[in-house]
Amino acid sequence: MQLPIIDLSAPDLHARLHSAAHDVGFFQLVGHGVGAEETERLLSAMRKFFALPEAERLALDNVGSPHFRGYTRTGDERTGGARDWRDQLDIGAERPARVPGPGEPAYWWLQGPNQWPAALPELRAAALEWIDLLSGVAQRLLRELLTAIGAPPDFYDPVFGDRAHPHLKLVRYPGSAGDGGDQGVGAHKDYGFLTLLLQDRVGGLQVQRADGLFHDVPPVPGAFVVNLGELLEVATDGYLVATNHRVVSPPGATERFSVPFFYNPSLDARVEPVPFPYASAAPGVSADPGNPLFAEYGFNELKGKLRAHPLVAERHHPGLLTPA
Repeated sequence: MQLPIIDLSAPDLHARLHSAAHDVGFFQLVGHGVGAEETERLLSAMRKFFALPEAERLALDNVGSPHFRGYTRTGDERTGGARDWRDQLDIGAERPARVPGPGEPAYWWLQGPNQWPAALPELRAAALEWIDLLSGVAQRLLRELLTAIGAPPDFYDPVFGDRAHPHLKLVRYPGSAGDGGDQGVGAHKDYGFLTLLLQDRVGGLQVQRADGLFHDVPPVPGAFVVNLGELLEVATDGYLVATNHRVVSPPGATERFSVPFFYNPSLDARVEPVPFPYASAAPGVSADPGNPLFAEYGFNELKGKLRAHPLVAERHHPGLLTPA
């Protein structure tokens, strides 16, 4: 199944973007202005990171970070309660740690420094450059998307900017698990605004369509796979859709690399409904009792992190609960 291909520089951008975001919630983005040189700089540093001796990667183990930053070894992350057969490095905005004070929300634990390999200084430079580049692309895309549905393009600008909470993952799928499990990443929706994914040629990403089945998403050279997060679904009362997706592990010992970038607002952002002329046609937000959504973005991300990284939660945040 091929997703809609959206050219960010095309004259018919708004009509195509409106259709893709309302009907599918996923599309391939080209014309985004991110060049091959910047892409190769990141991918080269990423491949060098995963080629480091295991001891050097484990020196960055995210179990040592109360901010959920650093390296996660294969099988230690969970989606839907089951292990994901991949290892990864989690990176965010480079900011000092903020330990929540009395009465402050626990989600401030998510702000803090990254962990970097001392032997690979180019990784820090390439990753932080990538965060800046894709924040710019995502900001433009969000404004164009709001314009496409007749909403004020700058409506959400105040919750981004210098206070945004971007998240970058450098991910390696090492091939099939020895026990026959094929969950690279279990089925889920993203909980921010937009996700921009750079995937290699191996494939494995699958998107759930209206027929209830998961369909393969063939890689398109030079394109980002874009999907809408739950906050955009909430903001438009379901008119724009966040779609379930998953990754199936590549066969045998085949490695797959992917770089998802999550464009998220500030942790204390309260996502107000956006005014737009199609609001009367909005079907409402899809309800999931197992995945309640909170008004403040930070509680949604904290909920996800505590579920996905139980070892970090157990070590640093025992008994930490999101609000009911």
